[in-house]
Amino acid sequence: MTSLEICAGAGGLTMGLDAAGFDPVALVERNRHACDTLRTNRLGWRVLEMDLRDFVAQEHPYTYDVDLLAAGLPRVKSPAAGRRIEDLYERELLEAAVWLVAEVRPRAVLIENVPALVSDDAFTGIREFVRLELEHLGYALHWRTINARDFGIAQDRRMGLLVALQPESAGRFRWPEPLRTPPPTVGAVLWKSMAARGWPGAVAWATRADRLAPAIVGGSERRGGADLGPTGTKKAWARMGVNGGGIGDEVPGADYQWDPNGDVMNLPKLTVEQVALLQGFPPHWRLQGGKTARYRQLGHATPPPVARALGERIATALRSRGGDLP
Repeated sequence: MTSLEICAGAGGLTMGLDAAGFDPVALVERNRHACDTLRTNRLGWRVLEMDLRDFVAQEHPYTYDVDLLAAGLPRVKSPAAGRRIEDLYERELLEAAVWLVAEVRPRAVLIENVPALVSDDAFTGIREFVRLELEHLGYALHWRTINARDFGIAQDRRMGLLVALQPESAGRFRWPEPLRTPPPTVGAVLWKSMAARGWPGAVAWATRADRLAPAIVGGSERRGGADLGPTGTKKAWARMGVNGGGIGDEVPGADYQWDPNGDVMNLPKLTVEQVALLQGFPPHWRLQGGKTARYRQLGHATPPPVARALGERIATALRSRGGDLP
């Protein structure tokens, strides 16, 4: 099956969908570092480095009638919070994605965004816009909030999702079921990397970090540097023995002296490679750009295992024909 992905970022969504059987005909992404990441890891992928608002399907006829249009869009601000002109960009991208459906006419649509988009009253107007446009085109809409922890990710990461399908497939779609095994903890995922340079305290650190991570966020390209989130999130990381005020260049060495109850600024920082593991990216995936650029690509990404679980259910609905599942 084929897919067109917009706002592709570092490829987390694409990677999972690829594993579920979707071959991307094109990936649209405006960030040059993310485009370099996509080109580096998959030489055969067609990467279009451009703003989604400038993408015209007629100029790329190979995108017509793909099986799936997938979008890991930047987080939409609520109308109350997003009053500044620059904060309207995310809303414009969501609208552009919906209008692109009318051009491409895919058999299915997948949009990932903030959980509040699914049910929060502040987003009612945006949901109504999406519903009216897509139902007018004949799609049946399925909204759901899921948590990445239910799919093997060591994070408490809630995700807002929309899956829309044409009538012949809509009745056969089922959301993926959570895994029966509990998710790994931060300590379980990262202790080997923490010990990679001989730090003898890595096991003790992993015991302290025996819990899920807060949601990893990438921050805005327009403001700030790379850190692990707002004040409350940084405090949660500190309780796990991590300095969330920045991203580290390397893990602790053999001579690192760890005081788990000491100054937060002296606690170890996570590296970009460790954040990638917490996001479910495989170790071989090579992110491009400087440290901040690489971290932001991860923070904005869809964890690949979640994308694969969604892709497999969409693929099942598209392959099956002739009525609802029993």
